[in-house]
Amino acid sequence: KLILLDSLLQEMSCPVSSKVFSAISVVDVDTILQCQDAELRPVLSCLVRMSLIAPMDQSPACLQARTTVLQVLSRIELVNSIVALLSIDFHSLELDVKKEQQLKQKLGGNPGESILISNITTGPALEFERSDPTRKLRLVLSELMTIMAKDTREDGQSTDKIVIKQSELFDHKVYLNEVCDVLAIALAELPALLSPKDVSEALLSVKYGPEIICHIVANQADCFLDVSYHLLGGGDRQEDDEDEIRHRALLLLSRMSPTHALTLRARCVDEMRMPGLSILLSLEHGKDADSGNDIVEFMTGLLLGGGHQTRTWMSHYIRNAQKRKCQALFLLRQELTKRLDSILAKCSDRNLPGNLVMETSYLLRLFCALRGIAGMKFSDEEICRLLEVITRHPPPSPAGVKLVALGLSMLIACNSLISTSQLEQQAIEWIRWLVKEEAYFESASGGTGSFGEMLLLIAINFHAGQLPAIVDLVCATLGMRMTVRNNNMSRMKQIFIQEIFPESTVAAHAVKVPVTRNLSAEMTGFLPVHCMHQLLKSRVFSKHKVSIKSWIYRQICSAASPLHPVLPSLIEAYVQSILVPPSQRIVQTDQLNQPLTEQEIRSVFSKVVIDKISEENPMVSGGTPTCKSIQRKSLSTPRSINARRESSQFSPSKAQGKTRTERTAEDNLCVQICVLYYILLYEDVRLNNMKSILGNGKKVLKYSAELLAELPVKFLLSAAESKQGRLQGMFPSLLKLCATQFPHLCLVEDWIRVDQPGGAKFAFGGSLTREFLEKSLKNVEKCSASTVLALKQIQDLPPSQAWDLAEVFISRIKDMAKPSVPRQVQELYRSVWMNLNSVYPRKLWLLTVNNLTPKDSVISRDLSQEELSLDPLAVLRCDPSVFRSGPILSIVLYMLKACLAASRTTLSQHLQEQSTNIAGQNAEMEKEELKNALVITQESAAIQILLECCVPTETERFPSSGDVAEASSSSRLTALQEIQSLVCCYLHEAFISDPNLAKLVHFQGYPNELLPVTVMGVPSMHICLDFAPELLSQPSQEKQVFAIDLISHLSVQYSLPKSLSMARLAVNSVSTLLSVLSSVSREDLIFSILPAMERICEAFPPLTEDVISLLMQAGRMCL
Repeated sequence: KLILLDSLLQEMSCPVSSKVFSAISVVDVDTILQCQDAELRPVLSCLVRMSLIAPMDQSPACLQARTTVLQVLSRIELVNSIVALLSIDFHSLELDVKKEQQLKQKLGGNPGESILISNITTGPALEFERSDPTRKLRLVLSELMTIMAKDTREDGQSTDKIVIKQSELFDHKVYLNEVCDVLAIALAELPALLSPKDVSEALLSVKYGPEIICHIVANQADCFLDVSYHLLGGGDRQEDDEDEIRHRALLLLSRMSPTHALTLRARCVDEMRMPGLSILLSLEHGKDADSGNDIVEFMTGLLLGGGHQTRTWMSHYIRNAQKRKCQALFLLRQELTKRLDSILAKCSDRNLPGNLVMETSYLLRLFCALRGIAGMKFSDEEICRLLEVITRHPPPSPAGVKLVALGLSMLIACNSLISTSQLEQQAIEWIRWLVKEEAYFESASGGTGSFGEMLLLIAINFHAGQLPAIVDLVCATLGMRMTVRNNNMSRMKQIFIQEIFPESTVAAHAVKVPVTRNLSAEMTGFLPVHCMHQLLKSRVFSKHKVSIKSWIYRQICSAASPLHPVLPSLIEAYVQSILVPPSQRIVQTDQLNQPLTEQEIRSVFSKVVIDKISEENPMVSGGTPTCKSIQRKSLSTPRSINARRESSQFSPSKAQGKTRTERTAEDNLCVQICVLYYILLYEDVRLNNMKSILGNGKKVLKYSAELLAELPVKFLLSAAESKQGRLQGMFPSLLKLCATQFPHLCLVEDWIRVDQPGGAKFAFGGSLTREFLEKSLKNVEKCSASTVLALKQIQDLPPSQAWDLAEVFISRIKDMAKPSVPRQVQELYRSVWMNLNSVYPRKLWLLTVNNLTPKDSVISRDLSQEELSLDPLAVLRCDPSVFRSGPILSIVLYMLKACLAASRTTLSQHLQEQSTNIAGQNAEMEKEELKNALVITQESAAIQILLECCVPTETERFPSSGDVAEASSSSRLTALQEIQSLVCCYLHEAFISDPNLAKLVHFQGYPNELLPVTVMGVPSMHICLDFAPELLSQPSQEKQVFAIDLISHLSVQYSLPKSLSMARLAVNSVSTLLSVLSSVSREDLIFSILPAMERICEAFPPLTEDVISLLMQAGRMCL
């Protein structure tokens, strides 16, 4: 069955020419007049009916066309017999045909019975030759009714399977034309009984069925698509041999009407039927045109661009067709081989012309799809042609780079291309040529693309044994998902790691690869960053003592937004290679990479992007930035693009990304976030591995506290949160590291604080100066309006510009705490302070603490950042007026929480950095306990100080008559209540975070007069019920009275069963104490607990009798 396309066309020549069918479809009389009589023979029936039946259109043009048709028919003698067929009584014939159909549908009937014909003494063929037109028509219809009768199985059910039926009348080619004429007349005159679709389906069972179908459709051109779709709908999904006659019929119909070939092909794909027919239709379409057919595009679309079901349908057919040696697949492979030969014929001196690069790429990709997806095995001829095409030298252009990448991927995916030593040597020489010409390709293509990164990445993965990564690389380059077995890549692995890319060569070559400028997620394909990431993971640089720090630093500085997804992984691998040896065995011989220096880090942060503008960082001095300065430009400014992304699904190069010549503020921000991520990760890994580092005696770089204090961590973290979608998932890791190492910069209230709108903008006719701000803050008591305007103006400034005024702003914080300062000014001051806190919070805290601390003989100098982290209680060492100003105290409480968190982190890091090899496990536990004791002591001391400030002063307790009016007007009592409320909120947060702190504070004790404030103001005070019995058992009478007061207040606030138990315990404890105390102590105890007993009786009336008994007992004992 394997025949050439030309012989197939000759054997299956269509009985109706496409020119005649096109003319009869649109009634092109001029074309019909020019046709030969032999060409018009199949459509004579249609032409005779056209000329004899009176048309409804009586226009002169129609009459002239009818006259022309008569002129054509007048020269053909066969017309007279067709005219005779139109002269019979079709009404009586229709009745007989209906009876004949009913007779044929009966089960168990005699197949020889017929109503249309009777008394046949000879065979149907001889009877047809001798009969008149009426009997001929009856003979043909009777034979057609027999053919249309469905075969039945043994169970009586009909079957759709095509069975070739013997017909003496239809199987003789000599009667074929006349039989077709009779059928055409019958279909035209009996449309209610004979449908072209049903007749065509039945004719598939006779020898010349496809030719007869073409005659019928040619005489009824309007039913072409109906008949074709019907025949196609009855076809198989995978085209078994039984569908060969249906396949032939549809192919003849498509040749009769070439304009419908692509329509039928699309129908095949939509219904997923007869895949072989769709291939043959593609091969035949356009075969006469100069451009040729579109078989490559069609097959590529089915196997790579279509849906999963379409891909499975076609691949299953190809897999089975090569076993059955189908004609369509053979002709497809012959056509593809012919195209390979055509490409090779146009090459000279092994160089591929530039105009053939894209065509070659598409062809190679199709062969890969046929092999990897459809499972087609290459023949020896195809293997030789493919390798010849792959090893040709393309021009140095982006398209040439893509072709090289496709060739490399195909050599790895299809191991049969190097099945012999000769083919293998040819492939090796070509890869060596690629290594030699890689630099030229990149320079000649304008730096927009190179295959060097892909070669390097393949070699790296082969060395590391990462064969799945190579498969992913190959699949991504080819743009398809295919199965590549590991054992199929064994020979290519040997070629790469032994003959072309030894490990030392890989390491030396990698550091010379230029970094990718403006590296971003918009760049697709395989870039140097992929190679470096894999090399760092496999520790190739350390093993061969190759420094990679400079390359990593330059690549980070060249990052752009949106962040490339590999860059965070590259930073992580780099940090691991700096601090963590690959194994303990080779720790002394393996050279670790060098970390970034503080000078390099400072150069990155010499510019900070705030509010979409690049501003000079006032905290960092010295160092020349290696990143180019960026222009002040909005983030929405469109980026300049000098290279359009090419539309290809399999580009392996960075040429697909947008090449930008300008760097925006967002790009600079992206670089700084990456460097911050590096620093935090470095410190985290260093601290986690300090035990092994100290044990090995290695010295590693520790970044100074001054450097860490200069970093705008809080601003960068906020920016990363707002741009999570452009950081490729880096934000969660960044937040985790910040919360671990800088918990004071990740306070909960910072995340939930909502900035209030600034209100109306005020125009001052100029910028806010330091002198004007200082004067306005100094005269706040005399002219608060000027202060309000100045604060509103600084509030409207971008944080970067407002920070320039921070020192002047903070220098007057004491004045803001004075009672005479209006509340609006204090609230504005707090709002501005919070805005500045989002820029450089640690610097702001230090300025604030130093300005609030009174300068006396004990404290004569300002604190440093390190001193503040070691002594967080310095925050509370401030002017007394602060403890009566709500807005200023809220600032102090915020700093207190942050400094306590910083102190905890500092102490933990200090313990991690100390050696534990000498002291042992017990000493380590002891150090941890001492650290925890110091932390909780600091926190309890802070709480005690805050509780002390909640105690009313003598003036507030007993104001004079003159002071009462003043206190009423200045709301001093309200200020005290506000202070108490703020302190209670702080206590609640502290107790919730550490319940042991609540126990410690109450065991230390505080003024009893504050118990109503704490119990009512701190919602978490109910936890004191857990340790109240222990507090009652203290030997100090003062502590016992404090415990009884505490239980009484808790009983009033929380009337619970547990409170009742504690209240009863308190009453019993007092009763016990009365019997053991001296008379003086007994009297003091009774008078101290009387208010508490009253509250207990108020909360729990059932205890009233016990309290009365207690008092009567006390009275008897005292008397």
